Amino acid sequence: MSRDERTGPDAGTRRTGRWKIDTGKLTDGLYGLGWSTVKKLPEGVAVRLGRRIADTVWKRRGKGVLRLESNLARVVPDASPQQLAELSRAGMRSYMRYWMESFRLPAWSKDRIRAGFTPQDVHHLEDGLKSDRGVILALPHMGNYDLAGVWVTTKLGVPFTTVAERLKPETLYDRFVAYRQGLGMEVLPHTGGAAFGTLARRLRVGGLVCLVADRDLSSSGIEVTFFGEATKMPAGPAILAAQTGAMLLPVTLWYDDTAIMRGRVHPEIEVPETGTRNEKAAAMTQALADAFASGIAEHPQDWHMLQRLWLADLEARDDLPAPAGEAPRPPREQPCVPPRNDAEAEATGTETA
Repeated sequence: MSRDERTGPDAGTRRTGRWKIDTGKLTDGLYGLGWSTVKKLPEGVAVRLGRRIADTVWKRRGKGVLRLESNLARVVPDASPQQLAELSRAGMRSYMRYWMESFRLPAWSKDRIRAGFTPQDVHHLEDGLKSDRGVILALPHMGNYDLAGVWVTTKLGVPFTTVAERLKPETLYDRFVAYRQGLGMEVLPHTGGAAFGTLARRLRVGGLVCLVADRDLSSSGIEVTFFGEATKMPAGPAILAAQTGAMLLPVTLWYDDTAIMRGRVHPEIEVPETGTRNEKAAAMTQALADAFASGIAEHPQDWHMLQRLWLADLEARDDLPAPAGEAPRPPREQPCVPPRNDAEAEATGTETA
């Protein structure tokens, strides 16, 4: 069969010699293999396999590992090159632990889920749910947010809504949606104002919304100072809280040497009493960034940021598929962008339709 009979012209293909490789289908197949195979392994075997893969990827010093070290250099500015290398190795092990756990989560018993996560200060969340104000949990890419989510649905018995970027190929997106729906989550595609409106409705009836919010994929977020340098974070969590009256609670996650994930629910980020809508959103998003930074500084190895983040690094694009030999990147979570009217477009950096 010729090279063009297998894959037609497509942005998701990569040419290798005479052949085109459909990277989308390859990625989809790898994720499918993970869910079908890893969940059947004994837990100890899966843990050792994840660590072995992490160490192999780390030793190859690919683009993702180097980017992780570059990001960690901002978090731990006094670290020597050797210390950064060791930190990135621990980071890759944490990252692969996330994947091994995620592949196995559908097979975990309810007792295993309840015992698998012990958050501190969870009373902030429980009090918010009792208040019927609605609650927004905002997280960075730390630990395993899927495990934290299924703990909420299982231990607390509370369903929640989240938003995910549409992936290519569509079969991969469908796979992740089915996976998270199977864990008790309502997953909305990131489609701008439509997602924002649905989230607002859930919050106004006292519901729970969870958003991963340390990286702005739209390039239209709110500029914040993060570990001493400028970056942008999504405006969605702050604007949702301000418009609906919901509580905005930062959450940070980390691993220790046990099989249990740890976490902390931070105090509420309140809506400022004075200022314009834009000023309030900016102040709240900066407070969110500060809460994320405090958790990341304490547990830098569990921050899985293998992409460019700071504005100084964003001149060159970093959204190409991971090179061969690198760990697969997780599907990027995308907090919603508010509807595009003039006031909110100004707050989020989006253009008015």
